[in-house]
Amino acid sequence: MKVALTLFLVALVGVALGKLAPLERPYKILMLLPLGSMSHKNFFTSVADALGERGHKVVMLSSHPASSKNPNVAEVDHGLKDLHDDNYNMFEFRDDPTARLLLLSDIYPAVVKKLYRIPEVIELYKKRKTFDLVIVDLMMNEMIYPFVHERTYMTIAAFGMDACHSAVLGNVQNPAYVSGMLEEYPSPLGLKHRFLNLMQHILMPFYLRHWSLVPKIQQISDIFPDLPPLLDIERNQSLTLINSHFSMDVAVPLLPSQVAVGAIHCRPANPLPKELEAWISGAGPEGVVYFSLGTVARGTSMPTMYRDMFVDAFKRLKQRVIWKYDEELEGVSDNVLMQKWLPQQDILGHPNVRLFISHGGLLSTQESLYHGTPVVALPVFVDQPKNAMAIQKHGVGIALVWEELSVDLIVNSIQEVMNNPKYKRNAEEVMRVVRDQPETPRERAVFWTEYVVRHQGAPRLRSPAAKLSWVEFLLLDVLLVLHVVVYAAFYVLSRVVRAVKGRLFPRRVKKKKD
Repeated sequence: MKVALTLFLVALVGVALGKLAPLERPYKILMLLPLGSMSHKNFFTSVADALGERGHKVVMLSSHPASSKNPNVAEVDHGLKDLHDDNYNMFEFRDDPTARLLLLSDIYPAVVKKLYRIPEVIELYKKRKTFDLVIVDLMMNEMIYPFVHERTYMTIAAFGMDACHSAVLGNVQNPAYVSGMLEEYPSPLGLKHRFLNLMQHILMPFYLRHWSLVPKIQQISDIFPDLPPLLDIERNQSLTLINSHFSMDVAVPLLPSQVAVGAIHCRPANPLPKELEAWISGAGPEGVVYFSLGTVARGTSMPTMYRDMFVDAFKRLKQRVIWKYDEELEGVSDNVLMQKWLPQQDILGHPNVRLFISHGGLLSTQESLYHGTPVVALPVFVDQPKNAMAIQKHGVGIALVWEELSVDLIVNSIQEVMNNPKYKRNAEEVMRVVRDQPETPRERAVFWTEYVVRHQGAPRLRSPAAKLSWVEFLLLDVLLVLHVVVYAAFYVLSRVVRAVKGRLFPRRVKKKKD
């Protein structure tokens, strides 16, 4: 039965991963996502499913219930919910972008102690050497590094391009045009914004590594006394899969060990359930507006004043509205359909869905670009303002600020994006570019993951710059020597010139008259 199932999965690969060479052998792969939002889990699951379709055996540790339907993907929920987004109101973090990081730094030490007392986690740790490869979520999961010490491992950057992580790999991104982690500035950057962006590139790594998160999980050394510094372990990674692509983001230089697989989770739209299809098709030529704040910023956490604005604004629209909301609301007009869960990509890919009101999460932004759906972005926290700015830069939508919202602004923004053809035209242009790739992101992710295993960690992918100190990388010692040599040469030359001048043009001393 197992052999037949494997053959069936390999046959599926001929369709889903058709450009890959025949499978050498199934690998055993351990994927570790001890902390992370549901959106990170969704991205992780996309990679796991692609590997499972290829025939590899994947075990995935996370803090979320199993969601993969692939028989080759086994999921372990460690049960710690300390950092689950359900416990917090993300709107409370809007005024202070670092508040979420401060919360993490306060909770991290307790989570570390709990994590390594869970029997399932300890069992996986004991079996770590039986896996061909370990894959770790990059963002703030240093607590899991004992699993990858002296093992072949790679990372997944579900957050997208992280300049701090890129520097660890030896690829220092230029702050003159590569945005920092938390904020995107209008391009081209002027003097003020280049300075602010430089501060992001310098201060965020310092804050995370030397001030906040990493210092607070040093008790890992008490549990694993032979563990080297966490930064040394991080430098030993073979490859990273980055949730970005030049078709959707700023084009940046990448190393061979940095593989862009942005929109790996995106796919063509599937047929909708009959009732939902009837609702969307029945909207006629006016079309449908889809409204969702994603999995993190829940609708029920939205302040009442803003929720009431949307209720009133939707009453003034000719279009039908599909609103992803966690519970029923009173006073909602008949043109609004509210549901707790919705097949987002199938909705965005429907030809009669003309606008997406989004929180600007990275996965949702990529889905809107992949399906060519214009956006009205209302970012809540962390990277969402940055994504909203990118939406506006691409000309596929407009970005709004919650504090400036009014019923009129909501209605006017919806009408502007739906009635101005430039937004749909730009969205379709980006969609064509996103889909125009020599291979799919799934194929790219699977190939390079297998490459790392085939070549025992693929050390040739790594940049020598990763081993250099900042002094060596920036040639500060060389510049210092050059400075001293030039100064010494100038000093010697000036003394020689003065001596020659003194010989050729001796000073005449005037005799005083008696």
